[in-house]
Amino acid sequence: MIEEYTKFAVAPMMDWTDRHCRFFHRLLTRRALLYTEMVTTGAVIHGDRDRLLGFGPAEHPVALQLGGSDPADLAEAACIAEDFGYDEVNLNVGCPSDRVQSGRFGACLMAEPRLVGDCIAAMKAAVDIPVTVKCRIGIDDQDTETALDALADAVVGAGTDALWVHARKAWLEGLSPKENRDLPPLDYDRVYRLKARLPDVFVGINGGIATLEEASAHLAHVDGVMLGRAAYKDPSLLAAVDRVIYGEAGPDADPFAVVDGLIPYIEAELGRGAHLSHITRHILGLFQGVPGARAWRRILTVGAVKPGAGVDVIREALAAVATHPLDSAVDLRETGPAAARRSAAAEG
Repeated sequence: MIEEYTKFAVAPMMDWTDRHCRFFHRLLTRRALLYTEMVTTGAVIHGDRDRLLGFGPAEHPVALQLGGSDPADLAEAACIAEDFGYDEVNLNVGCPSDRVQSGRFGACLMAEPRLVGDCIAAMKAAVDIPVTVKCRIGIDDQDTETALDALADAVVGAGTDALWVHARKAWLEGLSPKENRDLPPLDYDRVYRLKARLPDVFVGINGGIATLEEASAHLAHVDGVMLGRAAYKDPSLLAAVDRVIYGEAGPDADPFAVVDGLIPYIEAELGRGAHLSHITRHILGLFQGVPGARAWRRILTVGAVKPGAGVDVIREALAAVATHPLDSAVDLRETGPAAARRSAAAEG
């Protein structure tokens, strides 16, 4: 059984959960498991590994999601992930994009459970870190009862440490990847039945979960909950994970303090040649629901793309929030620069 931190995870999301996003998310929650974007085995084995796989120690626990279907390549890529220090390696059996299908990986592997089992067995034999799977409940015209059971039995038999299930079918014919995130109906009960059938296997649920209250309700039936777009677009949700999901005492992460913690990271990344907008695009929703949030987004959106943009843009955006009276629902720390801005805002 993998560690308790998997009770809550942030889903792997292409073009979103890069290293900048993960560093930001870690400032909001100490406990959530963070995932990379999906990386193909070919890119891991033959590409620029430092660029594709590099991450900072602050991101732990962090898992690498792989795309592929060749057992030997997946075993080699898993070894590379372990050498890089990842806490887990995950096999993507859920992505419905045409590009993924043409490479014979992602959701189309739901039709090949024996091959997926062989992939997991090869990865398990190659590494000591947990090896997990993220799948759908089925694809196209498959019967979800038999399709999900067949996939689950294959990977459990191969020794998988966890099975994360997006509780929707993927329609590989007729729907775009975007439509596949919303249109196929959710069937949470199907995932619950899988967990009831496999009581000794870690089963996590994903898909359409919008609040921590919903996440907590799911945890009465399964072992873990994975949120994607909801957590990304409203970071205040992640700020409450440690308290709501893990029962840890203390205030939710204060958005002002989060920015304070992010600025040294941004300065270091800019020094390495990063563009400010590549980092700030992940933090636009940080002050959602707080007076001044619109100004925060506007200043970052306009200023961060300018040539030579630096942390002064963030400080300007932060000042626009601090000059507004704060919403009473936002928890603020009592010391440090964040508290100073709290006092200034209250007095203003």
